[in-house]
Amino acid sequence: MYLWIKTLHILAFISWMAALLYLPRLMVYHCSAVKGSIQSETFKIMERRLLKAIALPAMIVTWLAGLWLVYETGAWRSGWLHAKFVLVLALSAAHGMQARWVREFAADANQRQERFYRLMNEVPTVLMIGIVILAVVKPF
Repeated sequence: MYLWIKTLHILAFISWMAALLYLPRLMVYHCSAVKGSIQSETFKIMERRLLKAIALPAMIVTWLAGLWLVYETGAWRSGWLHAKFVLVLALSAAHGMQARWVREFAADANQRQERFYRLMNEVPTVLMIGIVILAVVKPF
């Protein structure tokens, strides 16, 4: 069962990351759309669906499968897992921030420029690199 849960965990994490990397990119383009335009309304639908149909379920499955793996293997004693846990908490916070931005765009209340979303697009990438290194290398 362990390998199946590990596979589920990896697939869910990949899906979660894909969503967290694509959402800010959509927001970059959404900034250029005129409020109330067909283009703006289309971006709202895309952002909402990406968040609710892919990112949220993927995050939940990632967490549940990951917690099962930790319990099953006893890895909670490992320093690398403590560090990974902190990074996954930070990734969850980034997810929450993106959810807030989706709500702001939905209400036509975005006040940020494209540059902000371009920079914020890098946050999940940096966290992902750290998470993968910790999970694979287990440096401590």
